[in-house]
Amino acid sequence: MTHSLIPALFFTVALLVTTAYFLLGAVPLLVLEHDTPLDGRFVRGFFNTYYLAVMFTASGAALSYAWVGRFGFGAGAAGLALLAAMLRKKFLPRMDHLRARIEAGHAEAIAGFRRLHVAAILMNVTQLALIVWTLIAFSLK
Repeated sequence: MTHSLIPALFFTVALLVTTAYFLLGAVPLLVLEHDTPLDGRFVRGFFNTYYLAVMFTASGAALSYAWVGRFGFGAGAAGLALLAAMLRKKFLPRMDHLRARIEAGHAEAIAGFRRLHVAAILMNVTQLALIVWTLIAFSLK
């Protein structure tokens, strides 16, 4: 292994740790009732931090892989960074909208917020599976 691969390895491990850590943290948050402003604000902040962390680590991995000429891995990591940016843009405004409806007393918004929380977790699982599968599949070639 050359020394130029060390940053790519670092960012890849950071991406795996970030994704797994936030997955393990998001599932227990489902025990929250999602019926108070604090619950919704905390869950929204949790996912905002997750998306920012993935965008940073995936971008670092993409640049590192491109630097050493591993363009397939670089493109995959860049795709994950873009996916995180799109999910952040999609999920967070919806969480804000549902939080406002919960605060206004709309009981059906609680179920909607919970469904959105579950959807965000499922996307996290998909991302983690995609990262692991890609690393295994492309490493064997």
